[in-house]
Amino acid sequence: MYLPSFSTALADSAFPFNWIHDAMRLFVMYLAAFFVASPPAIVAQGSGEYLIGLGIGDVTGPVVETNMMGYAFLPQTDTGLHMRQRSRAFIVADASNPTERVLFINSDICMGDTGIRRTLLSSLESLYGDLYTTTNTALVGTHAHSGVGGYLENLLPQVTSLGYVNATAAAIVSGTLKAIADAHNSLVPGNLKLGNTTLLNANRNRSPSAYLANPESERAMYEENQDTTVTVLGFENTNGDATGLLSFFPVHGTSLYENNTLVSGDNKGMAAWMYESYVEPSSMPGNNSFVAGFVQSNVGDTTPNTLGAYCESPGEPWDGQACEFEHSTCGNRTEDCHGRGPGFLISDFESNRIIGQAQFEATRTVMEANNMTSVSGSVKSVHVYLDMTTYTFTLPNGTLAKTCPAALGYSFAGGTTDGPGAFDFVQGDNSSQSQNPFWEVVKRFVTPAPSEEQIACHYPKPILLNSGYNHQPYDWSPGTVDVQMMRVGQFVILAMPGELTTMAGRRMRDALRAKLIAEGVLDERAYVVIAGPANTYGHYITTREEYGVQRYEGASTIFGPATLEAYINKYSELVPYLAENASGMPTSNAAPPEQTSKAISLQTSVVVDNPPIFKHFGDVLVDVESSAYYAGDTVAVRFVGANPRNNLRLEGTFLTVDQQVNGEWVVVKTDSHPSTTYQWNRTSKVLGTSTVDVRWTIEDGTPAGIYRITYYGDAKSLLGSISAFTGDSSPFTVG
Repeated sequence: MYLPSFSTALADSAFPFNWIHDAMRLFVMYLAAFFVASPPAIVAQGSGEYLIGLGIGDVTGPVVETNMMGYAFLPQTDTGLHMRQRSRAFIVADASNPTERVLFINSDICMGDTGIRRTLLSSLESLYGDLYTTTNTALVGTHAHSGVGGYLENLLPQVTSLGYVNATAAAIVSGTLKAIADAHNSLVPGNLKLGNTTLLNANRNRSPSAYLANPESERAMYEENQDTTVTVLGFENTNGDATGLLSFFPVHGTSLYENNTLVSGDNKGMAAWMYESYVEPSSMPGNNSFVAGFVQSNVGDTTPNTLGAYCESPGEPWDGQACEFEHSTCGNRTEDCHGRGPGFLISDFESNRIIGQAQFEATRTVMEANNMTSVSGSVKSVHVYLDMTTYTFTLPNGTLAKTCPAALGYSFAGGTTDGPGAFDFVQGDNSSQSQNPFWEVVKRFVTPAPSEEQIACHYPKPILLNSGYNHQPYDWSPGTVDVQMMRVGQFVILAMPGELTTMAGRRMRDALRAKLIAEGVLDERAYVVIAGPANTYGHYITTREEYGVQRYEGASTIFGPATLEAYINKYSELVPYLAENASGMPTSNAAPPEQTSKAISLQTSVVVDNPPIFKHFGDVLVDVESSAYYAGDTVAVRFVGANPRNNLRLEGTFLTVDQQVNGEWVVVKTDSHPSTTYQWNRTSKVLGTSTVDVRWTIEDGTPAGIYRITYYGDAKSLLGSISAFTGDSSPFTVG
């Protein structure tokens, strides 16, 4: 299979744009067999109202020596792997007119990106013609904060990753294309069904003081200050057997803290693994035919750290107390204020399991309740590019409003209770006077000084980074975003280019549902969900009232106080294009400029791998114990290692747990199982030596028997050649 050599080449690519050509060329070769064997036309048979296809692909980038995406925390450089990241593709086509279709990609990455989506669409055009386009293809991130970074096209998110990371972007592209190919080639008649349930104690509002700024009458309409509805779109074949699902629920992918350095899909990746392994317990992760996508929704002010935020300030009188309510500070500083997940007393990995399991169980309840509603009706989609730097529109009260070129406020640097900021920045800073005049001077050396017009446009946000005016060496922030909606029957997805807060999401959903009904596009059965961050990362979207408080979410609403109203206005304008007999294309702004070819990368290539003297790659340095292990015990083995950036082993694994069955070794676990971890450690940069630690925590119900742990590595010689090797632990007993 081509993927291992492909990832090896990517790891050493010297130019940011070369991998796109390679990815397309090699992926065409990979797909050739499918096109030879299968005709492009699909004839609907059976009683399915739709054609449905599902697929899954490995998108895990370099799991070491690369900054992770989400917390924007420079020390969070990955050292290994907890669970692989995956893209899951869902295609729904009208059975009577298969060209009317939508492609929804749910990926275990932090957010969708303009550059990644552009490359995907270019590749899809070369493979499938005009079947999958800007209009009907959505790239949605689960907002996991423990994934591999460096793939976003704009400069600001690249700062902590030391620029653009080719290998990360290429892994996302190749794995997503693989998922799409699987979905496309598996299209069969089927049906969709829709249901929901309430899930409590799986999310919490991390900015309650900002939420309280919303009108009391509006808040009184809801029991909670975060959304608690799990919406499930179920996929089934014509026999009524479930083949997959999309589950929408808002909770940040921050169960794993910013000091975690093992790559993971966080709680939504965990939920997906749980559901897929529940349906197909004998399949290895990534080799399953049932595909479960756990989709992010109006996530902006939510957190999985459900116990609340507390001060971790040893020796201070406020240690262990709840953080200050308005600003989330401890002793007037943010650094010690940390959210606590439900497994806090054990570990953040336990919290991750609990929040993932809660989503899994709620979704399973809906899928197995036998009272889901059938989905029926047209398949439609609409998309435009919207220039958010100068968008002027009319509010419902008749007054004009406009958005602003991007800018971030002081509270952006204050961080959140999921990942607090540094220095003297705090949340809730909406004053015209900086809390520290020093930053007023320093910020002018980072981005251009804001004009009076820009200051007025963003008011009451005090501008820290005037990123919309910084275009050197390329754009720091987006100016143009994707506005997109997808309709399948009565079910409508708003693919949003940012993170809506709880109340912003409610207003958005309600406004669009009302518009769909008022325009006669749908009747009272209309069901609207939000999916995002999708396609372009336009940061946060708060209500105007929350914006005025200027906590982190308001300070990160980069297009100004009218951002939410602008999106409601533009999405509402596009509603008629979702009608059954709609034709034509809406007017669109120009696509955002391509920037990947300008990207800077400071990540150096792997130079060489060497074993210690008198040792070989794969040799065991610390072996298993001679006594038996039992459920709950952790088996740990240390090997002579090599840098895993040499080969990402996409669709493969860095480790296996093998069981001896009838004298043969059978793989029972891989690096995608949450019970295993893979950790790499550089022992000498000069000598090029390293070690690998593989751990397996034995689950309840593990059959008694003889096991071993196998490590799969790839070493780079001084001349640049890559050689694969393996290492095996001694056999050990599980009782």
